[in-house]
Amino acid sequence: MNKSFLIFSAMGLFGLVARSELVSVVAEIKFSEGSQSYAGEPYVFLGDSALHLTIPVAPKAGDILQFRWGAKGDKRIAEMTINGRHFAVTNGGYKGFQWLSVLEPDGVSGQAYEIELSPPAFGKPAFLSAVQLVTTGAVTSKVPIVAKTVAARPVVAFPEMRAIWDREPASPASDEHFRQAEKNARDAAEAFFRCRKYIDGWLAHADSKTGLIPRNLRESNYWNGRDSAADNYPFMVLTAAMTDRPLLDGRLSEMLRTEIKLTCRVDRLPDDFDFAKQGWRREKVDLDAIIFDGAEYVKDGLLYVAEWMGPSPWTERMTGIIDDIWKNANIETPFGKIPTMNFEVNGDLLQACSRIYWFTGDRKYLDWAIRLGDYYLLGDHHPTRDMKDLALGDHSCEVINGLSELYVACNSAAPEKKKQYEKPLHELYDRLLEIARDERGLIYLHVNTRTGEHGPKLTDNWGYNYDGIYTAFLLDGTTAYRDAVRKVLTNLPSFAGYFRDMDSLADSIEGAITLFNRERIPEATEYIEREMRSMWAIQKPDGVIEGWHGDGNFARTSLMYALWKTQGCHVEPWRADVRVGAVREGGKLFISLAADQPWSGKLIFDRPRHKTNMHLPLDYPRINQFPEWFVAEAGRHYAVKGLTDDADADSLAAGLAVTLQPGAELRLEASELKAR
Repeated sequence: MNKSFLIFSAMGLFGLVARSELVSVVAEIKFSEGSQSYAGEPYVFLGDSALHLTIPVAPKAGDILQFRWGAKGDKRIAEMTINGRHFAVTNGGYKGFQWLSVLEPDGVSGQAYEIELSPPAFGKPAFLSAVQLVTTGAVTSKVPIVAKTVAARPVVAFPEMRAIWDREPASPASDEHFRQAEKNARDAAEAFFRCRKYIDGWLAHADSKTGLIPRNLRESNYWNGRDSAADNYPFMVLTAAMTDRPLLDGRLSEMLRTEIKLTCRVDRLPDDFDFAKQGWRREKVDLDAIIFDGAEYVKDGLLYVAEWMGPSPWTERMTGIIDDIWKNANIETPFGKIPTMNFEVNGDLLQACSRIYWFTGDRKYLDWAIRLGDYYLLGDHHPTRDMKDLALGDHSCEVINGLSELYVACNSAAPEKKKQYEKPLHELYDRLLEIARDERGLIYLHVNTRTGEHGPKLTDNWGYNYDGIYTAFLLDGTTAYRDAVRKVLTNLPSFAGYFRDMDSLADSIEGAITLFNRERIPEATEYIEREMRSMWAIQKPDGVIEGWHGDGNFARTSLMYALWKTQGCHVEPWRADVRVGAVREGGKLFISLAADQPWSGKLIFDRPRHKTNMHLPLDYPRINQFPEWFVAEAGRHYAVKGLTDDADADSLAAGLAVTLQPGAELRLEASELKAR
């Protein structure tokens, strides 16, 4: 902040002005024409545009600018320029509006105040309902503040890379499949590059003593399980697994070892580690909070790592946390002890335990999941029969999805329990389809299960809810469930632009990609492509996206998008100028590779990871997965025209040797060989 300015709340303002002095309003504006309102006050939102204010008053010492600053329990940020002097302003932590004052003790030059407020480089943009200029002493009259919205000057990250990402082939491709594969290669290259830069941006802010990353970059200077560990760090790990193996094996592996050493407070359950204290953020153990942290770390982060990488130190951390969550389960129910009453956390545990049962082969994980399934489906906590108000967004859709994961597990491992669950699970999904959808198939954020009433907002987690519904179709053949998914995918283009923040965009895009993987509705691709560009536009030149733990969602979604564009292929070693893309048509995979500088390495094909890494009986749609596209199946042989006439699945998964010459596209065609 420019030190010529002091910023303080209005509550502290009059401590700087003598009580005997008159404070008068010189100029003001209330944004009564705003199209949005909160807590009863219309406002302008800097996330939509920048705001230019002109106050036709010559600045003088003692003037105080006051901004009626909105917050929704969070911190809001603006970049502010006053007569050429620039600084950032942060305020919030309350709900509603409060006056925020800016004092310029020495005055500023000029014939008027020219003020521009712009969106921040990262963080949540401010929103304002009024502005005033006040001064000491009496004034004869007030003047209006002139306000106009202007297009925020976009911060374009990585313009030097656009020459690669936007480059059209030197000559038209003769085959439409390879032409599309080449375009996909450039899209994937952008996705991988952005993810790699995201790591750099965050590691620059790591704690100097521990090497751990903070919860966010504006406040909360600590590592915690539910945010730093769950939503951010694992996607650094996964990005490095695809783009930088030395980083994965070095600094990111060390971060895991440090996190285990410093944050395990109750058995292996993580608690918040404060960087300033170099110790616990909370003085006393809050077991429920620690269980929340551990469950989120597993469900939102470590399960992704398990599905992509298979057994590793990260999966040891995953199973250790789940074991100790259940070790500390102390809430009695008719079905046995459970760890928490928190709806979200129980959804996390349903998903985690159902999958970890298959991953480890240990029946205890399925038994724990069944306890929760009985609690919600066979007891008196059924989500649509017994819960009046049901939220279907983030932090609340986990049970809706998690019950379907348990349903899959029981279908193979406990068929008598699956039979018990069938009616109440279908009752849940039937009621949601009845009351929770708009005419396009999008899902409302809140519904009243008794009356069928709903709030106006739609949830960005629509796809996560449909994951569960579609899974029930896969097991039971209920065509209405499949039809519902196909309907919403068809109508997605009408939904484009509804979400603007990165986190909501990421979740909505992921829902679309995961379901499109099962139902190839062309309209879904239009939605995915548009919203990906909207999400990417938020990233800053240093690689940071919004500067909070949700930045990991940006990488997660971008990696998912990249793997769609490559049909599961990737190269090692990765380099920013190396591009790989693919298109599948029937049993053939058309692959395009290119580089701007000489490159030699491996082209690695995907495996059916749900089987090879997780040992799942079915590749059902689920949160925390990278969908599978073209996979090399064990026991089968493949030809890769241009590289090999016969390769088994292990050879493709290990990688085929490739050499690229600068500027020369290499075209490959992979297909399964007929059984010999």
